[in-house]
Amino acid sequence: MSKIFWNALKLSPVLLGATLLVAGRAQAVEASAADLVPSQNAAVSNETLQIADKPAPVVISQFAPAETETQAAPAQTETQAAPATNDSLAQVTSVSQLSDVQPTDWAFQALQSLVERYGCIAGYPDGTYRGNRALTRYEFAAGLNACLDRVNELIATATADLVSKEDLATLQRLQEEFAAELATLRGRVDALEVRTAELEANQFSTTTKLTGEVVAAVSDVFGGDAVGGGDIDADTNTTFSARARLNFNTSFTGRDLLRTRLQAANIGSFTDATGTNMTRLGFETNTENQFEIDDFFYRFPIGERIQAQVDFSNVEFHDNVYTFNPAFESSGRGAISRFGRFNPIYRQGNGGAGLTLNFNPDGAIGASIGYLAPTADSPADGTGLFDGSFAALGQISFRPSDAINIGLTYARSYDKGNGIGGVAESNAVALSGGTGSALANQPFGNVPTAANHYGVEASFRASDKLTLSGWAGLTDAENKLNNDDSATIFNYAVSLALQDFGREGSQLGLIFGQPPKVTDSDVAGGEDADTSYHIEALYRLQLTDNVAITPGLLVILNPEHNDANDTIYVGTLRTTFTF
Repeated sequence: MSKIFWNALKLSPVLLGATLLVAGRAQAVEASAADLVPSQNAAVSNETLQIADKPAPVVISQFAPAETETQAAPAQTETQAAPATNDSLAQVTSVSQLSDVQPTDWAFQALQSLVERYGCIAGYPDGTYRGNRALTRYEFAAGLNACLDRVNELIATATADLVSKEDLATLQRLQEEFAAELATLRGRVDALEVRTAELEANQFSTTTKLTGEVVAAVSDVFGGDAVGGGDIDADTNTTFSARARLNFNTSFTGRDLLRTRLQAANIGSFTDATGTNMTRLGFETNTENQFEIDDFFYRFPIGERIQAQVDFSNVEFHDNVYTFNPAFESSGRGAISRFGRFNPIYRQGNGGAGLTLNFNPDGAIGASIGYLAPTADSPADGTGLFDGSFAALGQISFRPSDAINIGLTYARSYDKGNGIGGVAESNAVALSGGTGSALANQPFGNVPTAANHYGVEASFRASDKLTLSGWAGLTDAENKLNNDDSATIFNYAVSLALQDFGREGSQLGLIFGQPPKVTDSDVAGGEDADTSYHIEALYRLQLTDNVAITPGLLVILNPEHNDANDTIYVGTLRTTFTF
C-alpha cells in the first residue's frame, strides 16, 4: 500500500503536466478558430453568412485579399483541424457571396477568356485587358455587362455563329452569379442618364471666352497721278501695318451674348495718297496702336423667333443684319477693299449706338429693323439718342434654301454734319459710307443731309464650291439747309467666290462693280461726269486652321468717276491669325 502510494506520488507531476498540456492545446484551437471568423467576415464585406447543412470544402484564397495569401495556408490548416467542433464558422458556397473577385477565381478567368475572344473591354491605351488585379464585384459586373452587350450585338447582326455554345453557357452562369450587381449597375446608369439629360437641358454657368484676330498686311499703291495732282509712285511708300482684336464673349443663359472687343491698330488709309475713297482697304483702322473698345453689345432672344441686339457704341448695321455677301463681308478674311465687302447701305449709322431686332433670322422669310444714333452718348442740345444724327433700317430676307438668298433693304438717315445753329458733330456726312466719290458721300457738302436708301441684294450658291453674289443701291438725298436741293446716288457690284480652290479652306475671289456715283443733282456741278469701275481679285490661302495669307489686287478705272484721272492700283498681302 505504501509502495503504491509512493509510486503515485512520484507520477503526480507527470499527470499534472499532461493535464495542463491538453488544456492549453484545446484553448489554442479554440482561439485560432475564433480569430478566423472575423477574417472571413471581413472578406465578405461583413455580410451575414449562412451555415450550410452539409459544408463544402472552401479555399480561403478565393475570397481573402491578395496581400494575405501567405496567411491563407495556416488559416486553412486550423480550419480543417476543428471544423466539426466550431458551429460559428460560416461557409461560403457561391461566388455571389464574395466581396472581391480575384484573378485566380473561375469567374475572373472566364470573363478574361471572353474579353480576349470578343474584345469587349479595352480599358488601357494599348487595347489590352490585364487580368492581374482583383476587382470589386461591381467592377467585375461592369466588365461582364460590356461582354453581354458585345455578344448581343453579334447575335443581332446575324453573326451568332461567332459565339460558341460554351461561351453562351459561361455568360449565363456569370449572369446568375452576378445578377444583383448587374441589376444595380443598370439601374444606376439609367438614373445617371436621366440626371445628365436634365443637367444638359437646364444647367448653365456664366462663361466668358476669349477669341482673337490679328491682321498684318504689307500694302502699296501704284499708278500715275493722284486725283487732284501729285505723283503716286513718287509720293507713296510700301507700308507694313497691323490690327489686333480681342473679343470677350460672355453668356449668361447659353442663348445670349455679351461681347466686349478691344482693338489696337495702325493701318492707315490711302485716301490722302490717291485723292479718292475708292482705294480704301477693307481692314483699315488706325488707333495709333492704342487699345480701344471697338465693339460693345448684348444680344439675346425674345421668345423663339426674335433676336434683339443692343449696341452701346461704334456699330454699323452690317454688324447686326445679314448682308448677302457671305464670302467677302469679313474685314479679316473677305474682300481686301472697303467697297467690295457689301452694299454701302449697311454702313449707315456711322459708329453709333442703338437697337436692332431680327425676326425669324433662321427662317425662309425673315425681317430686320434697327435704329442707331452716332451721338447717343452726348447730352448736349441737338445730339443724344433722338435729337442728333440717326439711321433707321428695315430689311426683308427671302432665304428659301442655303443656295438662294435675296434681300430688300431700306434705310432712312439724317446726318447733321456741321450742324444747324452752330451745333456741330464730330462725324462728317458720309451717305455712301466712305466708299464712293467725294460727291457721293457729301452731295451738298458737310451740311445737314437727309436721305432715303434702297438696296436689293442676292447670293446664289451654285455648288458647294461656287458662290455668286451681287447688289444694287440707290440713294435719294436732300439738303436740309435748302430743301429745294436733292441728289441721286447709285452703285452696284457682282462677285464670284470659289471655295476650297487649290487647298481646303482656301478661296479665290473676283469682284466687279461701280462705286457710289452721283447720277443726278440739283446743285450745279454736283454730278459725277463719268463712271469709275472697281475690279478686285484675291486669293485667300488657308495655311492652317488659324493662319491664312491673302494676296490681293485692286484696280480703280477712272477714279472719282472721271476718265481724265489715271488708273490706280492697290496691292496688299494680308495675313490673318485667328485664335
